[in-house]
Amino acid sequence: MKNSKNRIEEFIRVDHAGERGAVKIYEGQLLALNTIIKDESLKKTIEEMKVHEKEHCQFFENEIKKRNIKPTKLLPLWDLLGVSLGFGSTLLGKKAAMLCTASVEEVIDEHYQNQIDYLGNDEKVLKKKIVKFREDELHHKDIAYKKGATKKGLYSIMDKIIKTGSKIAINISEKI
Repeated sequence: MKNSKNRIEEFIRVDHAGERGAVKIYEGQLLALNTIIKDESLKKTIEEMKVHEKEHCQFFENEIKKRNIKPTKLLPLWDLLGVSLGFGSTLLGKKAAMLCTASVEEVIDEHYQNQIDYLGNDEKVLKKKIVKFREDELHHKDIAYKKGATKKGLYSIMDKIIKTGSKIAINISEKI
């Protein structure tokens, strides 16, 4: 399959913004865990997942520079919203914090799978990385459910809000 240069640039721009956003969500969660909420087990889990997100973000940061792609103009807004989402979800408790991870990762699973399906042989390295990153994200989702994420009751509303916000951020970041 022939890859259009613009589409690949959109993938890299939005993936960079998304992985950076994931880092910021975890930073917000850790801020809450280091200041207000004391849960060493949750803190350790989030710190471990954040390591993967930083690795993913660094890859896309390098791709942006290497390919001379402009990052989304909305990075400062996404940073602020990411930290706020992480902080706020953690203040609501462990189930909410873990649902935040699960909800975002469910959106990213589909997002990355669409990119994997699109990418051809001329982007083998990028495709291989996205496959690996998707596997990491699915692992994070599984951890989140094991650690208490739920969509029962009012959590279902939180899930829908986070997923809708994530999809909007993806659509905007591809273009701007």
